[in-house]
Amino acid sequence: MTTETAARIALPGGEMLAWSDLPEEQLPDGGPLAALAARVVPAGARVLLAGPHDPVLLTRLTHAEVTCLLRSHTDGVALAERGARVVVGGPAGLPAGETFDVVVAAAGLDAVESVEGPRLGWDAVLDRLVRALRPGGTLLLRLDNPLGVHRLVATAPWYAARADSAWTVGGVLDTGRPANPEQLRARLAGEGLRPEACFAAYPDPDAATALVAADELDRRPTSGLFDAVLHGACADGAGEAPVLQDPARLAVDALHAGLGSALAPGWLLLAHRPADPDAGSAPAGGSPLTGEPSTGRPTLPVALAQTGPPGIGVVEVVDGPDGWRWRVTGRMSRPGEPAPFATREVAYRDPGALDGPVPEGRLLRTLLLDACLRRDLDALRRLLRGYASWLAAGADRDGRLGGAMALAGTDNVVVAGDDHAVLDPSWRAAAPLDVDVALARGLWRFAAALLTGGYAHPWPSTLDVAGLTVVLGGLAGRELDRATVDAAIEAEAAVSAALRGLDADGRVRLATELRAVEPTDPPAGPRSYQQLREAWKRQREELTRLAALLKWTEELLNSRERALRRADATINLLSGSLSYRVGRLAITPARLAKRGARAAKRRARQALDQRATREEQQ
Repeated sequence: MTTETAARIALPGGEMLAWSDLPEEQLPDGGPLAALAARVVPAGARVLLAGPHDPVLLTRLTHAEVTCLLRSHTDGVALAERGARVVVGGPAGLPAGETFDVVVAAAGLDAVESVEGPRLGWDAVLDRLVRALRPGGTLLLRLDNPLGVHRLVATAPWYAARADSAWTVGGVLDTGRPANPEQLRARLAGEGLRPEACFAAYPDPDAATALVAADELDRRPTSGLFDAVLHGACADGAGEAPVLQDPARLAVDALHAGLGSALAPGWLLLAHRPADPDAGSAPAGGSPLTGEPSTGRPTLPVALAQTGPPGIGVVEVVDGPDGWRWRVTGRMSRPGEPAPFATREVAYRDPGALDGPVPEGRLLRTLLLDACLRRDLDALRRLLRGYASWLAAGADRDGRLGGAMALAGTDNVVVAGDDHAVLDPSWRAAAPLDVDVALARGLWRFAAALLTGGYAHPWPSTLDVAGLTVVLGGLAGRELDRATVDAAIEAEAAVSAALRGLDADGRVRLATELRAVEPTDPPAGPRSYQQLREAWKRQREELTRLAALLKWTEELLNSRERALRRADATINLLSGSLSYRVGRLAITPARLAKRGARAAKRRARQALDQRATREEQQ
């Protein structure tokens, strides 16, 4: 550690020497949290980062003067080397009388308090941070949900935590800390703060890849945007660890039940300290999500979602006079950049397409799943024909689709009445696809998710993924065959390989894996015990069916073998009788005469041919 680095570190006492709290998983550009913090912190503000945060957050806050409050000396040295001022120890070590414009505690308050000093407790830590907040300042505080989706799907119970950091296990049983946003708002109001916006964090409070306004989650449970955002965040963020059930399915179910905010893994709550002490916790003069001038603070987005790969960055959804609109922040890959593999030319992500309104409606995938579960063939026929007609209307004269519509699968199309629209138009195909291939690709993806996910549906269980794709095409009014489905699988492999950055060999392997998908396979994504058990039950049913078929085949072969034995015995019996011998003696001359007649006829034909040949030569 250099002298310059040591000068940036204050050691008031209580530092933890052999310990580190910095997050192991770091999102590109700091993820949605960094994007939100950069929007909350004004230029030139004095900011206190209380607790461990991604070091990239310092880069996003270069327009402000940042002080870090940490309990780990190792982490303090690492951040001081990046140019930050650091206070290492518990919150009691903050200089008395020093205040900040913004206090960010996006790791919660448990990680702020040091075990090497006096334990203050949750309320006392909050009180100390509030006293460090100047009048007119802003507090961004994280609260973990003891009954969030991440805990409901965890294989280990929360009360049996054995990590090194779990020297105390906090949970819903501890009344010394809030357990939901309402309780947190009450604590903040008791400290003289004015609670404002609240964001639900998915899929993990320690590494949130999606932040969604909690009020909007409760207000719009059928939003196709929220459906896609929560499903994508939970499906991509599950990692390799096994879970009890699919967190993406649970999150979407919670959304449609109006519990998307209540079952969020965590919350980020924004609170403001009034400049006028007499204002207390009175209602704010304007909404931070709509950015009315009376608040004097920047407009906050409705949702922030991490994207990629490709196209690393954060996409925001903001509310405006004409409704929700897309907005792109951070670094995004631009079309036309050289790619390390040729397959990247098949598909790419164009951030420039995310500059328009967000279409309203329900996600087509959700509508189709609902119709399958209710075995409503009329609804399925209506939805699929509307989808196929919409794709056909966007094709050129040669019946080919390009751009965003070529990749418009059921998980990226929203439906509002009879209108269809691409939800995220930044996913684009570099080369046009035949409209039937594009339709078959979308239907194949849905059929694979339907069968491997174990969803109930109105068709025979003996259908494979390709066969169900053909059936869905028939409901859509299109005559798809297995050759078209095979071309769709090739297109899916090419697109997926491009988005994953696979080379030609990887593309071939991926295509082989996609063709080998069977209804008895577990679904792609996290290793869910519930879905693995359902896959095992489907495999058991298939084995039972095959065993019954094998038994029936064996019985058929045995019956045919017995019939052949009886016929053979009858033939042997008849061949030794007097009538058989007399008949054979009578038939033999006739057979010889017939054979002689055929030979004479053949010789006569040969003689005629030879004569004709001689005449031609003469």
